[in-house]
Amino acid sequence: MKILIVEDEDLAVKKLQKTLALVDKDAIVAGVADSIKSSVEWLQQNPAPDLILMDIELADGQSFEIFNLTDIKSPVIFTTSYDEYALKAFKVNSIDYLLKPVQKEELEAALNKYRQIKQAYSPQNANGNGISIDNIIKELQQKLQPKEYRKRFLVKHAQKLVSIEIDDITYFFSDGRLNFFKTTDNRKFVVDYTMDELEDMLDPEKYFRISRSFYVCVESIDKIDDYFGNRLILQLKPAVDKEALVSREKVTDFKKWMGK
Repeated sequence: MKILIVEDEDLAVKKLQKTLALVDKDAIVAGVADSIKSSVEWLQQNPAPDLILMDIELADGQSFEIFNLTDIKSPVIFTTSYDEYALKAFKVNSIDYLLKPVQKEELEAALNKYRQIKQAYSPQNANGNGISIDNIIKELQQKLQPKEYRKRFLVKHAQKLVSIEIDDITYFFSDGRLNFFKTTDNRKFVVDYTMDELEDMLDPEKYFRISRSFYVCVESIDKIDDYFGNRLILQLKPAVDKEALVSREKVTDFKKWMGK
């Protein structure tokens, strides 16, 4: 396994090299770069390494800039003294994130994680689909990027279109023919989406689908009572003109959601 080390501290480089030798006898340090500039030059002039160990804070800036200056195909294990970069690290080719001083056990675990990912997505284990490490990197990036949820809905009202902020919507419900939502000031609007489509639009921290025909906002729940058939019935605010029942199969998840 050929590894590129991107690190601007000589002592840190030596420690990484020593630790690598201890945890993986097949690891070869193919190169060392100590800045954004030298990293870009190395990557452009050499074959892509199997793995990159990359410090985030370099003398000439943050190493994230390297990804903007050259195409990096190799997976990356970031090393840093700061933990506030974790989310940003996983938006690029990162498969792990280690805090300095890097411990032997943590580096060994990170290398094992790389091997497991590579093995799982190698062509011979991909049912002929040729899935590579590039694919799993893309999947990791997609999964770890914060999901954007709907912030407002455009609806018809009195022969015109109005935009309603999501923070003003208390619950969504269906009457079997049309889907509606109510606002905090007790206005009712038709919404042109199915309940299933709404599932991808609503923040699950704030909204919960209690049944096939109801999504409720946590702030709209005024009272929770037991109901026959191992169900729950909710009193909502503003009041709704149909029963807001938590279906039997949803009760356990609903209680966990309410208890967060």
